[in-house]
Amino acid sequence: MAAVRILRKRPSSSSSLFFQFLIFFLLLPPLILSDSNTDALLKLKASFSDPKNSLETWKDDGKPICDGTKTSWAGVVCIDGFVTGLHLGQMGLSGKIDVEALRELPGFRTLLLEKNEFSGAIPDFSRLVALRGLFLAGNKFSGEVPDGYFGKYLRLLWLSGNAFTGKIPTSLGTLPHLTELHLENNQFSGAIPPFTQSTLKSIDLSNNKLEGEIPAGLSKFDKKFFAGNAGLCGKQLGTECKSPVEPESPSDDPMMMAPPQENPESKKLVAATIVLITMLLLLVIAAILVMKKRKEDFDVLGRENLDEPLDVQVAQGGSNRSRGMESSRKGMDSSRKGSSHNNNKNAGMGDLVMVNEERGILRLPDLMKAAAEVLGNGSLGSAYKAVMSSGVAVVVKRMREMNKLGKDGFDMEMRNLGRLRHRNILTPLAYHYRKEEKLLICEYVPKGSLLYLLHGDRGPCHAELDWPARLKIVQGIARGMGFLHTELASCSIPHGNLKSSNILLASDYEPLLADYGYIQLVNTPQAAQAMLAYKAPESLQYRHVSPKCDVYCLGIVILEILTGKFPSQYLNNGKGGTDVVQWVLSAIAEKREAELFDPEISGSKNAHSEMERLLHIGADCVEPNPEQRPDMKEAIRRIEEVQVERLADGAAIQQAPTLKDGYADQTSTSHALDVFEGNNVDLSR
Repeated sequence: MAAVRILRKRPSSSSSLFFQFLIFFLLLPPLILSDSNTDALLKLKASFSDPKNSLETWKDDGKPICDGTKTSWAGVVCIDGFVTGLHLGQMGLSGKIDVEALRELPGFRTLLLEKNEFSGAIPDFSRLVALRGLFLAGNKFSGEVPDGYFGKYLRLLWLSGNAFTGKIPTSLGTLPHLTELHLENNQFSGAIPPFTQSTLKSIDLSNNKLEGEIPAGLSKFDKKFFAGNAGLCGKQLGTECKSPVEPESPSDDPMMMAPPQENPESKKLVAATIVLITMLLLLVIAAILVMKKRKEDFDVLGRENLDEPLDVQVAQGGSNRSRGMESSRKGMDSSRKGSSHNNNKNAGMGDLVMVNEERGILRLPDLMKAAAEVLGNGSLGSAYKAVMSSGVAVVVKRMREMNKLGKDGFDMEMRNLGRLRHRNILTPLAYHYRKEEKLLICEYVPKGSLLYLLHGDRGPCHAELDWPARLKIVQGIARGMGFLHTELASCSIPHGNLKSSNILLASDYEPLLADYGYIQLVNTPQAAQAMLAYKAPESLQYRHVSPKCDVYCLGIVILEILTGKFPSQYLNNGKGGTDVVQWVLSAIAEKREAELFDPEISGSKNAHSEMERLLHIGADCVEPNPEQRPDMKEAIRRIEEVQVERLADGAAIQQAPTLKDGYADQTSTSHALDVFEGNNVDLSR
């Protein structure tokens, strides 16, 4: 019996050891087995021909490829320890592309192989169902691209500068997230398929062999993106498309010679068609009348109902613009006298009051005769660009709800603002006073606002917004705010409306703060609705405002620059954008800071610690309790301490190269990393 018991124990003991070994083995791969990312990329490297030895850093050294966002492997983009993209442009690569190896990368989203030597048919990238960005421009691929080839998540597709033939896949017109499509400099033929998606922001089909009419869904794009296709026609190209000629019916056809028989259903159809055409004509006439009325309202500046929003339009033709500005001048004068008119229309009108003569003396009659262009509407008024006869370009802002002070008080405040001088401040030039509205004139800054470059422009300027540029912008903003908080210390909120749309960028990316000091001029109810400082938590909850409301706005801007996200705090309706405050504070509390940074700067070498320092400064500035929020002086001191660690080399490893030579005249492919984060430049978010 004892022997039997011993025999029973042995299997039990060995079985226990077996299960322990099995459990240990299941836990082993994350600890010591080879990195699957490494295996996949080495398989991919083996499929390439690499005469320049560009991928010499792709070696299995026993360490994971990705350490958060850092990697030593050339051209590899990492996010949260995953390989999310490959940027292998201009490396002289050729050979076969092992798509199966790419499928082994679970987080893979972006493939950039531009300006290499790959040839033959397009590889089976359709197997990469989660691919967001595919950049193959400047290679030697040829043949047709199969219809239905691309996955529904694709956002950016660059096939320009190859030798593709056949028709453009009709399935491209149905991809729900497609944002950029570049097929120029190929040999695509046939008709352009219909594109109906509203997401499409950039397209180039030039220099192919396309024929037929340009689809209505592409009417917003310039004619240069369709040039070089002799068979194309349409409104953009200024050529009418000929209707197909109906073949004449043979005269000896007995069926055609038979007298037509009346059909009651056909009579009803004809009658319905006539009614429909009549209704459409009436709608067209009504639309024309409405547009005409709107143009008249736009031309007569002084007769507009200021409670209604102004349509954003660009006047066409110099004579119309001059006539519009001249009629504005007359409207402004007539508003001084009510609705009656007399021969002396200009009496008592006055001129511009100059508060800063650094750009010369501006005269109101010259301004009203200048070519004008509407730049847009803001919460406080509308902005126009005007080019004076002297060549000076200015921005004219029509400001409403600025009746907090009388004429003398308004003049004193504007002269105070006109005396301010700082490299990060845009000083006003002049103003014109009317009781109903005011004209404020400042210098035009060609590069535009930070808002536009961060969220709207995907051209070369956006590509230059790397980490050093962004840190320079933040530090310049801080210095400008420090100056305002010193010079306008008597104001409850020295700036009052700091946001990316009111931060202009000079040619060297030095920021210029605009629309400051209005807290003394704008009616309080309107200021509470239109100015960002009033959205600080203490203002929303307790109607308390202080200089720390400006600190809160500075924090929003810092988080916007670091994350690349459009803040929902800028929107009055609370719909769209990203609540950057809640998102950032939650991520910091959970130690997830690395996932917050804009992908276009997250790969910057040796700068991650600097970004984290600035992120924590921004988070402290948006602290809900103003008592725990730093004051402006302390915030500036901390920002100034964040230094840029200059990159000696290798910056291109984490950033896609800017394409030239006809492959990208609108967009830098550094935009590819936005794909992984799901960024959207549509400001209605």
